[in-house]
Amino acid sequence: MSVQDETRVVEAVQTGLFVGGEWRQATGGRTIDVDDPSTEQVLASVADATVEDGRAALDAAVAAQAGWAATPPRDRGEILRRAFEEVVRRKDDLALLMTLEMGKPVAESLAEITYGAEFLRWFSEESVRIAGRWSTSPNGATRLMTTKQPVGPCLMITPWNFPLAMGTRKIGPAIAAGCTMVVKPASQTPLTMLALAQILAECGLPDGVLNVVTTSSTGEVMEPLIRDPRLRKLTFTGSTPVGRRLVEQSAQGLLRVSMELGGNAPFLVFADADLDKAVDGAMLAKMRNLGEACTAANRFIVHESVAEEFGARLAERMAALTIGRGTDEGVQVGPLVDAKQRDKVAELVQDAVDHGGTVVTGGRTTGERGYFYEPTVLTGVPTQARVFGEEIFGPVAPITTFAADDEAIRLANDTEYGLVAYLFTENLSRALTTAEALETGMVGVNQGVVSNPAAPFGGVKASGFGREGGVEGIEEYLETKYVGIAL
Repeated sequence: MSVQDETRVVEAVQTGLFVGGEWRQATGGRTIDVDDPSTEQVLASVADATVEDGRAALDAAVAAQAGWAATPPRDRGEILRRAFEEVVRRKDDLALLMTLEMGKPVAESLAEITYGAEFLRWFSEESVRIAGRWSTSPNGATRLMTTKQPVGPCLMITPWNFPLAMGTRKIGPAIAAGCTMVVKPASQTPLTMLALAQILAECGLPDGVLNVVTTSSTGEVMEPLIRDPRLRKLTFTGSTPVGRRLVEQSAQGLLRVSMELGGNAPFLVFADADLDKAVDGAMLAKMRNLGEACTAANRFIVHESVAEEFGARLAERMAALTIGRGTDEGVQVGPLVDAKQRDKVAELVQDAVDHGGTVVTGGRTTGERGYFYEPTVLTGVPTQARVFGEEIFGPVAPITTFAADDEAIRLANDTEYGLVAYLFTENLSRALTTAEALETGMVGVNQGVVSNPAAPFGGVKASGFGREGGVEGIEEYLETKYVGIAL
């Protein structure tokens, strides 16, 4: 990619607040710098909203709610369909923009654009399938009519690791259901969401339906909105500690809440696994998005009879990956998002070594500039090490072993989290019984990626509640109303 291309895609993005269909500066003209994690240089500066700006965004969403709810479902769906087509048409520019602000290689950014756009297409089709039912009461004297209506104004707080997809998973069903919204993207990666807002406006989304507020003071600006009685739903993707605080704040208004929180995904390899499949799956489950994903394999639990071979194969694959700036040709591993994240990864690796783990490959920061960390494989890591209790959010694969199936399941479930698990076995009975025993919202059997717009994404335990995607996804934005009709 040329410097001219990079400059062009960044300068094409509106950097203000998007409120009521208009781009505006933050009160007082405050701004936030957005850095390139590969170079540590400033890409752009976006508006830094105040409490007053956040309230103005909610005002706009509330004002637009009645008209948007009354908009025919087909019209809502057609806007989403046009947006899907436009995102796909602009995928190269959007991918470059995403790589510049988040760091992942362009190929990974293109994959996210494809994945994220599919939520717009999926929910464009779901918008016309919102249905109720009609029945007769048991005594025959009354007719029972059940309908679905939009929840109302929503607040959406999205993370930095998937700047497009974490937005479209929420925005798509909200638009399809007839809800208005205020979106607060992460301050590290706001440019992609701002670009998406421009696209949706160009595709005919009415003023005030989507409002985007960027701020460095998330708690200060968002809490008044959460406590505002006009808000009817809160949806958040991020860490479990932050999610817990948001749920507490939402209790005052008894909001509908969806929480997609932290993960600690186990990756189980049984003795009868096809190791070619297992290693391929491990590379996807661990290295997708540089490991900066709540679905990333966090703990590799491998049968003792195949652990040495699996570890050696995985280390060989990891060591062969090319590290560099995500815009450079052939690069497979970009930087972590910021210094804080890189330093946390280094700290977790050192703790694993201190507990007796062995670094087979990697284990170091690298590069003169940027937040790079080498793809790393650790073997012989005891479960007391922090990497087995905390999300790594980086390119580190710690391996421990098990002897019996029940031990593997016990180790897998030994966490407060329950988002996703992966298991590799050629025995169908073992696959089914293990999948049922795992305390997670999703399970990948002989595959390293489970995310799919047509499937319900979400977890249990401290990984949250609610589902995004699938036929379940739109239900999060609908209320059920019952009407009894006397004859």
